[in-house]
Amino acid sequence: MPIVPITEAETTAEKRATRAAVADALSDPDVSRFVVVPLDGAGADAYLAQILAALMISERLDVEVAYAPASATRATAIYGLPYGAAATALAERGRAQAVPLIRDDAATVLVGRARHLGADDARLHGETYVDDERLFTGETRGVEIEPLRSAPGLRARLDRPLVKGRWHLGRAAQTGGTNIVVEREGIVTPRVVKRSTFYRHHVDMNLVLLP
Repeated sequence: MPIVPITEAETTAEKRATRAAVADALSDPDVSRFVVVPLDGAGADAYLAQILAALMISERLDVEVAYAPASATRATAIYGLPYGAAATALAERGRAQAVPLIRDDAATVLVGRARHLGADDARLHGETYVDDERLFTGETRGVEIEPLRSAPGLRARLDRPLVKGRWHLGRAAQTGGTNIVVEREGIVTPRVVKRSTFYRHHVDMNLVLLP
């Protein structure tokens, strides 16, 4: 099984460089598995998401993806993955399983957590639906969205400081409003948008999960 390590370095932190690294690896017709090795720290999940987005855009989600971070992340918790030496061992010998791939309307993949927030630390004004179920209308502190390991694909809830809202499961979570900014894997994009949707892509990813 041709396995290609995709290791994050300071020079490959940008999306363009990451996509170039993925394209270079895919030039080998025999490649069947990527082992994603991020730098240790808060950006680990964001790097995995960039690799998956590059595969999605290249229409190569048939390639298996193993995740080998040094430390626990939100994505390792969501997908039940190990980290450190155990993650390296699983990446080399484990088996892949089809898992829902969650993306947004900006072609960004989500593997950990996203939030819809109000710009400039204001309350979010608008409404959110999970599939056909309304999560809120009016104003709120924010909306939290996470992928699921299985169908329907994602879950969303109100992001409250003390008592978290109930999770709502669905294939898509859409927020419309007047002052939305989007946080992906802990990184806020400051551009204000009127609508943001996270939803299950029509092709699953092949994530190495099983020993």
